[in-house]
Amino acid sequence: MDRYTQISSAAMEIAGAKNNTIALTGAGISVASGIPAFRGVGGLWDKYDPGEYATIEAFRKNPAKVWVMLKEFKEVIQQAQPNPAHLALAKLEQLGYLRTIITQNVDGLHQEAGNTNVIEFHGNNRDTVCLKCGRKYPGRELNLDTLPPYCNCGGVLKPDAVFFGEPIPWEALSRSHEEAYNCRVVLVIGTSAVVEPAASIPYLARRAGARIIEVNPERALAADIFLRGPAEEIMPLLVDEVIRISS
Repeated sequence: MDRYTQISSAAMEIAGAKNNTIALTGAGISVASGIPAFRGVGGLWDKYDPGEYATIEAFRKNPAKVWVMLKEFKEVIQQAQPNPAHLALAKLEQLGYLRTIITQNVDGLHQEAGNTNVIEFHGNNRDTVCLKCGRKYPGRELNLDTLPPYCNCGGVLKPDAVFFGEPIPWEALSRSHEEAYNCRVVLVIGTSAVVEPAASIPYLARRAGARIIEVNPERALAADIFLRGPAEEIMPLLVDEVIRISS
């Protein structure tokens, strides 16, 4: 099956599902925005050992060391802009076909692109939270001249994102499962879908009768329709096709 036929088939699934399509996105969707993936060649874990920098135990033991990586990552995120894949998903929502995005990313680019119903499975890297008193600080209020940053109460601040060893926020997990059980199509974009519990989302949806459409450079799961290629290339074509067959 050629690319156009595959994209057309995927677009027909989305158009037929009306507002019952959800998307599960991972780091691959943001690579074209200049945010490196965590895994793989050139990924963040090539530079920083996740055992030393990405666990909550490592953060509690030496927050100043971990904040060196976090500061670099925050600077990358602050410079990043939504790419055509993010904008395509926002367009799909505006057209009334995409109900919810469940993202494993912490960059906030889906919201910046215009999506309004985004479940941040791993929290976000924009805001910070005090480990002592629980107060949250918007990203714009954070001063990183001295590391680690501290709360007014004297507690250490950490990004409001999930580190290895921390649980997924219950609300995000519960809402994600509800969306999976009540969709007709799940778009899996830019993720290998191997890290639990996010990896279960497409299969929960399938058990409830949904179809899986995967957009990735390489096949990662047993999708009903696999669209090979980078998200920033495939997603605009897919949305254009949805518009064409719906007009």
